[in-house]
Amino acid sequence: MPSSVLIVEDEAAILELIAINLEYAGYVPLRARSVEEAQGLVKGALPDVVLLDWMLPGESGLAFARRLRADQRTKSIPIIMLTARAEERDKIAGLESGADDYVTKPFSPKELVARIKAVLRRRAPELTDDTVEIDGLRLDPVAHRITGNGREIEMGPTEFRLLHFLMTHPDRIYSRTQLLDALWGDHVFVDERTVDVHIRRLRQALSGSGCDRLIATVRGSGYGLRAR
Repeated sequence: MPSSVLIVEDEAAILELIAINLEYAGYVPLRARSVEEAQGLVKGALPDVVLLDWMLPGESGLAFARRLRADQRTKSIPIIMLTARAEERDKIAGLESGADDYVTKPFSPKELVARIKAVLRRRAPELTDDTVEIDGLRLDPVAHRITGNGREIEMGPTEFRLLHFLMTHPDRIYSRTQLLDALWGDHVFVDERTVDVHIRRLRQALSGSGCDRLIATVRGSGYGLRAR
């Protein structure tokens, strides 16, 4: 599923230029010309990345970044600041507000896309196209192909996304709620027991290759993938 990028930019021409280039790069752009508009979009569904202009009508992008970082629901969203402010103290202020990266205007659309890919790789590796391999289990998100100890593995799209998430966050245990938010988003209501069903299906799909042993269950805590 393509990553969504919320662009918060009050200059219409720049906003549209960024949106068009992001669409061309395979992202889903969400447009907002003020913090108020951005808040409405974030309330409905969390974007995968926020591109945030510093100078906005009403509340500044800097203040909005601080609020996103202070909120438990939005604190992990990658933020890239867009601004004409190029002085070192301004960059420091942007990063200290919680931004993951800082891009000064004018900028190259190709550079911006590269920065988005880099910040996703650091903050949300499950949203990248990088192939991941752990203990003989290999997942290629571009080819949508999984092999386990050299054997082809078939599974449903939800199990694929679940495995991709677990493989990009190994040796960590996630609760059912965390996995639901990661796979379906926090704006969709899905019963927590649905996770148990998909974990069971995932283990069944992996069992023929012996890689089902990698899926860990911690009673009372949740599920994860443990590398040897």
